[in-house]
Amino acid sequence: MKIVDRIALILIIIGALNWGSVGLFAFDCVAFICGGQLSTLSRIIYALVGIAGLWCITLPFRDSEECT
Repeated sequence: MKIVDRIALILIIIGALNWGSVGLFAFDCVAFICGGQLSTLSRIIYALVGIAGLWCITLPFRDSEECT
């Protein structure tokens, strides 16, 4: 697996944990850590997680030889 794929999966996991905390506890971890939903750092993290999600859409459609 390429390093970009691993980074994307890590970002997806971070996003999933954050959305899980929002859904279960109404607590946004990223906003709490970065100073609010509208802070620049929070928006960068949200954007990176979104881009990682788009990147990971391609993972199931790749050849197994290409992924090594």
